[in-house]
Amino acid sequence: MADLSAAHLEAFIEMMGVERGAADNTLTSYARDLDDAFAFLRGHNSSLTTASGTDLDAYLSDIHRRGFAPASQARRLSTLRQFYGFLYSEGVRTDDPTANLQSPAKSVSLPKTMSMADVDRLIEQAETEAGEAGLTPFETCRRLRLLALLELLYATGMRVSELVALPASVVATRSDMLVIRGKGNKERLVPLTGRAQRAAERYRAALQATQVDEARIGGAPDERWLFPADSESGYLARQVFARDLKALAGRAGLDTALVSPHVLRHAFASHLLANGADLRVVQELLGHADISTTQIYTHVLEERLHRLVQDHHPLAKRGKKQEENA
Repeated sequence: MADLSAAHLEAFIEMMGVERGAADNTLTSYARDLDDAFAFLRGHNSSLTTASGTDLDAYLSDIHRRGFAPASQARRLSTLRQFYGFLYSEGVRTDDPTANLQSPAKSVSLPKTMSMADVDRLIEQAETEAGEAGLTPFETCRRLRLLALLELLYATGMRVSELVALPASVVATRSDMLVIRGKGNKERLVPLTGRAQRAAERYRAALQATQVDEARIGGAPDERWLFPADSESGYLARQVFARDLKALAGRAGLDTALVSPHVLRHAFASHLLANGADLRVVQELLGHADISTTQIYTHVLEERLHRLVQDHHPLAKRGKKQEENA
């Protein structure tokens, strides 16, 4: 019997493009994945059309040995599942050989973060630049804006989209609590440090003092926003802050590849946990709906607990004394 695998593969790709509206890059990825499986199965006396679950499990083992990352292995399996679902719907097969195949466990990558010393260095650089003599009012305002953004972000751990869209009332109310409107329009309360409050007030005063130059620094008639800009939204674009932050990091002598608004959010959470904060509290401050999202920081808790035991457990203390006396 002729092997119709190539024809079925072509029909599947056509169906995904015409009926499912898959993008060209997606179709190319499907074709590449299935071509690879086709070549492996043919070399093992099987075919795409007739492959058993055992055959496909052998293929997945093969790409694992070839060094494919867990995410890539999972994508290959997903492609196979869609292909055999198509063959079943077309009546080519009466079963699904991928039904009992297990997706490889994806490794949980730890979030990039910054040390407390590096964050201090970044803030000190921003403070130094904002206080330089001989600056124009426009340049002073722009530098104070960056300092305020940096202080507010590290003090609260808010998302960059939440940060740039803060209302001007953050300064007007002089409150030590900040109301943040996050995902799903949900509001949460986070403490606002005096240092962050003062940085925001300095920036706002500079902005009001340079109203003649507002158009040059992104000011807009709409005074609802703490960081107004001549944009469709009326406030500063997050990409502008990310760009300015990386430039600041470079001037501070830090690796710019490791500095971003999102990394500072991670630093906020990691530093809180390292200094004794409860995971549930950090979850609330970050605005995570599920504690499982916050659990990416459990490595920080593990390090803290390890230090706690080593520093305070009597047996650990006894062991240290024995080492010192040895």
